[in-house]
Amino acid sequence: MNTLSSRRKVGYARVSTVGQTLELQIKTLQEYGCRKIYREKASGADAERAELRKLIASLKEGQSVVVTRLDRLARSTFDLFAIVKSITDKKAQFYSLAEPWTDTSTSTGRLMLAVLGGLADVERDLIRTRTSEGRARAIRQGKRMGRPPRITEAQRQEIIQRRSNGETLHSIAKSYDISDGTVSRIASGKDSHASRKKAESGQAPSAVVVKKASRSTRSHTRPKAHPASQEPA
Repeated sequence: MNTLSSRRKVGYARVSTVGQTLELQIKTLQEYGCRKIYREKASGADAERAELRKLIASLKEGQSVVVTRLDRLARSTFDLFAIVKSITDKKAQFYSLAEPWTDTSTSTGRLMLAVLGGLADVERDLIRTRTSEGRARAIRQGKRMGRPPRITEAQRQEIIQRRSNGETLHSIAKSYDISDGTVSRIASGKDSHASRKKAESGQAPSAVVVKKASRSTRSHTRPKAHPASQEPA
């Protein structure tokens, strides 16, 4: 591509499946004139691609990032837009050999980048909507959301019993590989599991109940003033 002939070219090659090789991509990039090529062998499921991060961090103004195909750089429109924007923010350019319209040094390429931005917004909204719908559906089906608890209900009861027997926080914590603070919260019924159980059953938090009870107690136990007795004349 003549528009990139005068620029310094930096190649990026990636394989996303175990057993694939980078040889063909590297050969193609070298034939195009890329002197420096970053080689990514991580799985395509790995969002934290170390070589890509190094490439973007080292970019200089006027350089061009070159890939053999768009799918070697990103797995979605949202990813593609974010990565290309990171490149252009450093006043560098991007080009895909298989998709010449991606040349960001041309007006057509810049227009396509703007279109990608709009598509990325649509994709992000769709993902957000699907996630919300999936979460709502799971809740309706009685499925529990979030991470599974590290401590089972049976273990919680054991911790409460051991603590009531006078065993130290540290000793109990060591048994279950949890922190002293977690043991303390479980023993006092203030851990997230207990709070969730109370919320599901419609019970008010214990702290609120105690506070209200103490007010009620104070109001009923407040001493009453008695009129002074009068001595008969």
